[in-house]
Amino acid sequence: MSKKISKPKAAVRNVERVDHLARTTPVTGKSAGGRLSRIRRADPHFSREIAKYEHPLPSREYILDTLEKSGVPLEFARICAALDVRSDELEIFRRRLDAMARAGQVVQNRAGAWLLPAKAALIHGRIEGHPDGYGFLIPDDKAEHPADIFLSPREMEAVLHGDSAMVRLVGVDRRGRPEGKIVRVTERGSKRVIGRVFNEHGVWFVVAENRRISQDILLAPAEKGGKLPAARAGQVVMVEIIQPPSAHAQPIGRIVEIIGNYADPGMEIEIALRKHVLPFEFSDAALATAGKLPQKVRKADWQGREDITRLPLVTIDGETARDFDDAVYCERLPGNGNRAGLFRLLVAIADVSHYVQAEDPLDLDARERGNSVYFPRRVIPMLPEKLSNGLCSLNPQVERLCMVCDMQITSSGHIDSYRFYPAVMHSHARLTYTEVAAALYDKDAAARGKLAALLPQLENLDALYRALAKARSKRGAIDFETLETEMIFDDNGKIARIVGRERNEAHRLIEECMLAANVCASAFLEKHKHPALFRVHEGPTADRLQRLREFLAGFGLQLGGGESPGAKDYAQLLGQLAGRPDKALLQTVMLRSLRQAQYSPGNLGHFGLAYDAYTHFTSPIRRYPDLLIHRAIKAVLHGRKYQPHAESAPGAGTIDAWEKVGLHCSMTERRADEATRDVEAWLKCYYMQDRIGEEFDGSISAVVPFGLFVALDDIHIEGLLHVSDLGADYFHYDEAGHVMVGERTGRRYRLADRVRVQVVRADLETNKIDFRLAAGTGSKPASQPAQSAQNVQNAQSKRSGKTGAKPQRITPMPEAKQVAPDAAIRPSRAPSGGSRKSAKSAKTTTVGKAKPAKTAKSAKAGKSAKPAKASTPSRGTRVKKGNARG
Repeated sequence: MSKKISKPKAAVRNVERVDHLARTTPVTGKSAGGRLSRIRRADPHFSREIAKYEHPLPSREYILDTLEKSGVPLEFARICAALDVRSDELEIFRRRLDAMARAGQVVQNRAGAWLLPAKAALIHGRIEGHPDGYGFLIPDDKAEHPADIFLSPREMEAVLHGDSAMVRLVGVDRRGRPEGKIVRVTERGSKRVIGRVFNEHGVWFVVAENRRISQDILLAPAEKGGKLPAARAGQVVMVEIIQPPSAHAQPIGRIVEIIGNYADPGMEIEIALRKHVLPFEFSDAALATAGKLPQKVRKADWQGREDITRLPLVTIDGETARDFDDAVYCERLPGNGNRAGLFRLLVAIADVSHYVQAEDPLDLDARERGNSVYFPRRVIPMLPEKLSNGLCSLNPQVERLCMVCDMQITSSGHIDSYRFYPAVMHSHARLTYTEVAAALYDKDAAARGKLAALLPQLENLDALYRALAKARSKRGAIDFETLETEMIFDDNGKIARIVGRERNEAHRLIEECMLAANVCASAFLEKHKHPALFRVHEGPTADRLQRLREFLAGFGLQLGGGESPGAKDYAQLLGQLAGRPDKALLQTVMLRSLRQAQYSPGNLGHFGLAYDAYTHFTSPIRRYPDLLIHRAIKAVLHGRKYQPHAESAPGAGTIDAWEKVGLHCSMTERRADEATRDVEAWLKCYYMQDRIGEEFDGSISAVVPFGLFVALDDIHIEGLLHVSDLGADYFHYDEAGHVMVGERTGRRYRLADRVRVQVVRADLETNKIDFRLAAGTGSKPASQPAQSAQNVQNAQSKRSGKTGAKPQRITPMPEAKQVAPDAAIRPSRAPSGGSRKSAKSAKTTTVGKAKPAKTAKSAKAGKSAKPAKASTPSRGTRVKKGNARG
């Protein structure tokens, strides 16, 4: 016979005490702090809570500390009693606990008691799906749990990519990775999903464009609020999830927007915007706020500003730029006694913070976006066009408000002094990199004649640039040579050609000026001990460094610096590569050893630029962190302190508001990069559909377990050469050596080797381009040393610490028959409708050998997905200002 379990008498008495306190301790407004009990005032963050809220509650930290000290799970009533929560606060206090549960800070057990996840051996994190159906939990606390936790396809059936969940470790998988079991989904991340609608045997469903969502989304029947879709099969739609997936059921949704046909012009951008959840429409409140702003600078705006309208400041940007963040001016100052003359450099930056006030609708929209996004033929700006291209943009021949970094720099490139101040400026010319390079470096007579009035100050800028470049070299900053590409479109919106665009000296001139201003901004805020968002770039991790050293040893090269190499060690090694035929190969491997830069309030320095402290100050029109730095500098100038609003700073948990907004801005930067890569990949795939069967020369740009990625010369497009197309052999993949070696033939395919390939497939549905080796060709090594398959096996064994360790074996397909391209290769076209099965078969191209038809899941898997490259500069058309502006 079961016994009735009653609440402990002490707990009951404490709850009654809570009610008594509610009656005897009235709280009114922010002055309530003096009337709360000693228990509530003992909250270590009491002052923060009472400053933020009219009716302050116990802080999250105080709640966590109470649960920690209790040593046992606590029911809601016992928590309320322990923290002196009054009866009129119970509902909002419960909401705070629920919010903490969604953030993974607390968890509720089956008995309804609250506890700390760590006490129950639970790990909270974000779900990251894989196209093949499995996934990973990315822990929130990477310091405590550095390894991602593998989730089997069965576990992934109950979640979608982007969800948050609690996981319990259950062991390790066959590859030695920690494996977990989902205990609870704390928050659903995918509320809406973009995909293509299909109808098979009368069943309507949507296949997500994001391949990390491997489940098909069933469209809701009428009894669940759905209706037969007005969309035609094959069209792109936005579907709202009305029933999330479970272990036994697929997700169910309803169509809320019909985007259009898959092959419509501009559809690739519409898909990318929704797939990556990029905000692309400004709120009505933001547009209304922008509409109230003046069309030009008013006399009242001059108050408290210096007048620099007489100085011939100029903007120097790309030909297609429309938003001008920065202008520059340089003059020589006379020497003083034994001291040589100085350069005076003014970097004037658009004063966005004057018009975009903290926490107003424009600010909230800008923060959500984080940055402008530059697609081919379309820009998603961070600010409405009235500001980004008008009132804030430093357009020529008009007055504009600006924040100035006024520097004095020695002839050796050392910043002797600087000051910041608000000003009013007048841009005297809108120049381009091309015409400045022609006038200064090519000595083009026509260009010099056109810029004759500005040549003296441009030549001063050039002299200063050379001094700063010498200082950069002495400092040891890394300067990788990279090639960006630009897509040239015809009148029908199709790619006519893809051209490479190299940085000229004018790009580098502006880059050095912006770097100088950014360094001064970080020094200014550090000097005044004001919080800031630093641009942090840490050095290589120990494992990446070890792999790099092993790779370099095969070429007789060595990276200095011991266990902690600095930027100068990298720069010195780069200097040794000049003139080597394998320079591109070695530079690529060095670049991939570095970590990705991010925004953080903790100053860890910038490894690549060899700066102890670095911020972004020079692009507030298109980057939200720069806007925050402007506000912080202004606060210091006025003797105040600026703090982002903690509640509206995106993110969860108890971390500082600066850290929240730093994490958010790092995320939006990665989101923009991923979206633009998707669009460029689709456009390149579309472009290559008319080139199927053609042969191209190229270089191996990446070696992965399943094959080689090859970058084609001239057209700057990458595709996969699958391991099954390398020949009739077993090929062994050596990760550290970036090489694939045939076991029987000894044939080697190494990073940067030259190959000739034939285009066999361009699949718009997966954005994948596939190659095969052209008839009678192999790889031409970029350099030696040669490495046999046995050597690769020995190297793998040595790194694993085992003798005779089994190398990774990749089973090949039989040798492909050579067939006439026009007989077996036909361009694939995007289907306009029909079932998904017919859509997939329409895209399949058979070349030389029969391949099994794709199933629905395998078509979505996209096994040729290229792994992300840390710190690799993104390719494509985003040449706007990214690299030239630091």
